[in-house]
Amino acid sequence: MAEPMKAMYTKEFLEHFASVVKEEYEVFAENKFLAEVMDDSWEELELKARIRRIALVLGSLLPDDYPEAVTILLAIEAQCEGFPYLFIPDFVEIFGQDPAHEELSLHALEVFTKRSTAEFAIRPFLIKAPERIMNKMKEWAQSKNYHIRRLASEGCRPRLPWGQAIRQFKADPQPVLEVLELLKADPSLYVRKSVANNLNDISKDHPELVIQTAKRWNGYSKETDWIIRHGCRTLLRSGQPEVLALFGYEDVKGALADAAIAADRQRVNIGEAVTLTYSFHVKQQVKLRIEYSIDFIKKRKITTKKFLLSDRVFAAGEDIAKERVHKWSDFTTRVHYPGVHRIALLANGIEVAGTELELIKKE
Repeated sequence: MAEPMKAMYTKEFLEHFASVVKEEYEVFAENKFLAEVMDDSWEELELKARIRRIALVLGSLLPDDYPEAVTILLAIEAQCEGFPYLFIPDFVEIFGQDPAHEELSLHALEVFTKRSTAEFAIRPFLIKAPERIMNKMKEWAQSKNYHIRRLASEGCRPRLPWGQAIRQFKADPQPVLEVLELLKADPSLYVRKSVANNLNDISKDHPELVIQTAKRWNGYSKETDWIIRHGCRTLLRSGQPEVLALFGYEDVKGALADAAIAADRQRVNIGEAVTLTYSFHVKQQVKLRIEYSIDFIKKRKITTKKFLLSDRVFAAGEDIAKERVHKWSDFTTRVHYPGVHRIALLANGIEVAGTELELIKKE
């Protein structure tokens, strides 16, 4: 089993960082830093809590004067590269939000994001002063450095995983779209992935706005086409007709025959796996997104989840007959409940065949 990410903060890592700080700031208390970070509660802390702990202890041992403290970190930034150094932007988030220090803090985040990422640390600044910080984001979106351009997009995602949600942009994403407009043909895949993820976030609250944007951007460049395809992935999974049509998925009426889906048994214990077999005949050439969906029984409702099987152009005359193993194991994001579960075979979001199986709890 792979080690959890929090394990990257070893004693050796922290000792090395402390020695780097001490080279720039001679009175830095290395031993105290290590002792206070890795105290008796350290092993219980998860990743985000460890990042915050390191930033807080660091702040307590650097000068009380924020400009002086952040200048020390700016002086050593070239030696602090990689994901583990997220605690440095976190330091800015914690100690640098005084309006009098805003300009210095934004400069620091611009520098630090090139070595790690400031996508989380920028968000409190954005929430407090959205108009002013979004103007800065527009500047960053035109930077020559792709890390800074990515920060312009990733930092304002309304639903950034691990990050503080930005409620005003969930309600009105127009300021975000103004930034994304500047990045819609970015040459960096790292940036394009962020723009696509941002669009996908927006699509969950404002699907029509993302559809309009996708139609307007469609064909602008190959980079832009990649962005809108990935940015519309949730809308594609939902079978939204306008989006399916935008990407060349046609009406399946008359294109398929003899569609079927079945499970290798009708009663399954929670924790076991079943083999699903699905088949269909293609009557005419058609681009298809083939999925299966399961109506999962929950405590108080039924929720439907889709699973992609194939996404390509099918030739006239093809006979498809394939299998897919589906595991009914519980995990963090999905707990199974006993009962009859409906399974459907979907072509471009339209159900073309269905079956049922009973999930049972083994005594």
